[in-house]
Amino acid sequence: MKIKATFLDEISYDIPHQNWGVEEWDKDFQAMKAVGIDMVVLIRCGLRRQMTFPSEVLKREQSCFTPSTDLIQMFLDLAQKHDMKFFCGTYDFGISAIDPNYDPDAEAKVIKEVNDEIIERYSKHPAFSGWYLAQEIAGDGYRAADCYRDVAKRLKEKTNNLPIIISPFMRGSKVAGQITVDPKLHEEQWERILSKLQGLIDIIAFQDGHVQFEELPKFLKINKRLCDKYGMDCWTNAETFDRDMPIKFLPIKWDKLWWKLQAAESAGISNALTFEFSHFMSPNSCYHAAHGLYKRYQEYLASQKEEK
Repeated sequence: MKIKATFLDEISYDIPHQNWGVEEWDKDFQAMKAVGIDMVVLIRCGLRRQMTFPSEVLKREQSCFTPSTDLIQMFLDLAQKHDMKFFCGTYDFGISAIDPNYDPDAEAKVIKEVNDEIIERYSKHPAFSGWYLAQEIAGDGYRAADCYRDVAKRLKEKTNNLPIIISPFMRGSKVAGQITVDPKLHEEQWERILSKLQGLIDIIAFQDGHVQFEELPKFLKINKRLCDKYGMDCWTNAETFDRDMPIKFLPIKWDKLWWKLQAAESAGISNALTFEFSHFMSPNSCYHAAHGLYKRYQEYLASQKEEK
């Protein structure tokens, strides 16, 4: 079980910026490639009033600030240099799908217009390989499935059926101290959502950090079963930050990541995406503990080769 992809989080919601330029990012892409990561996923092209590229739509519709660097272009060029695939994240309004004010139709309208800009500017780049729908939902956020479906259908039509990823979360006890949703209810909720998205979503990487470790195998098996039923590739989002600490967020202890990877493998899941390498697992991270996690992961990869 290996981590094959990582999110790129340059429009951060709850982690600090490292203020890297192209030189620092180039070095980090090298570190990713050295441990087998061959796909990078921009987690969002914009969030609220921030954006990663000079979008005229977001300036007009959301009063977004112009970035100093075109990050999409930079990441595409680095992905091409290091022989990696780049998946582009969509715009995120920052509104929960269970918020009474959430309007999936209004959200989809703006997202589709922004995606059209991205297609015009970047889709012919050799590294441009797919899309990531940025809204993160749990099973009770089923209203977002209408937005997902609308946006995904348009992307499939306009970009020659390029693959689309989503990374939802499981409503476990680590979500604001809530009691874990019953596994049966989890399965019923996601059956309802995935039935709407069949043929449109290619990869689902459920976030693995919201349920307790002892609960995780049961939920992962449900996720794999549902993905198989609806013809979607089931990955895991092996979070490399620790949700159990009072400080949010720090690099995860290696043993915890190892347990989660084992649980996913036991469920029949073969690929992992992580949130996210550059802060929590990189030898270049501002967090010194991430340097140690990188070394432990290198040792893990070496031990796998020895076993083979």
